[in-house]
Amino acid sequence: MSAAEDVLARPVFIAGAYKPFAAFTLNDVQARASELRQAAQAGPLARVGGIARAWGELARALSAAGVETVGELDPDIAADLGRKAWVVPPSFL
Repeated sequence: MSAAEDVLARPVFIAGAYKPFAAFTLNDVQARASELRQAAQAGPLARVGGIARAWGELARALSAAGVETVGELDPDIAADLGRKAWVVPPSFL
């Protein structure tokens, strides 16, 4: 499995269930971006602002490409945006 395929196959929690990152729709991505933007407005969760921006960037990429799911994007682009959105949490070691 390539690195991009690994990111696309990652289960991500949304709307009460897990689904592969590749199956996320534009609506899913926009909802996640909105949720994180709201959380980033104050307090200790302000640090998630960068992650919220990454989800917003992913939503713009889906719209610009005219596709309905993350899996329809170029795999390398989708994987790069997924890493920015912490679909795969960064390693701090």
